Amino acid sequence: MSPALTEQFIKRAERGFTLIELMIVVAIIGILAAIAYPSYDEYVKRSNRTEGQALLNDASARQERYFGQNNAYITSDADIAKLGLRNGNTSETGKYTLSVGTNNGDGGYTLTAEQQFGDTKCGNLTLTALGAKDRTGSGKTAAECWR
Repeated sequence: MSPALTEQFIKRAERGFTLIELMIVVAIIGILAAIAYPSYDEYVKRSNRTEGQALLNDASARQERYFGQNNAYITSDADIAKLGLRNGNTSETGKYTLSVGTNNGDGGYTLTAEQQFGDTKCGNLTLTALGAKDRTGSGKTAAECWR
């Protein structure tokens, strides 16, 4: 082989990446994705929960206004329309559905925001007339779900 061809061959070999270098980069990206995705997923679920909290707080304020005018709370899903919520019994983007009921010791009503996006750690959010905040899931405390 002539020296010119040898030099040209060496220069061409130095331009590309080896398979090992590419595999190292792919492994690093995989590790970063494995760390980042669960954090991102939890962030999205936490931001979705704020929509449920807003729905419950709005419905609670409307319950108190209704009580002031009618001396009674809405305690049946069939009467939710009387509260005058903007989207009926759903949240702004449909991630939560509102239901209302009554239990002993709840102060008059229990509002439940039923989640529609697979949040198993917090589950559904609840708010009573006494201001007690809770959740149906078991992966997190009520305080963690309501922050």
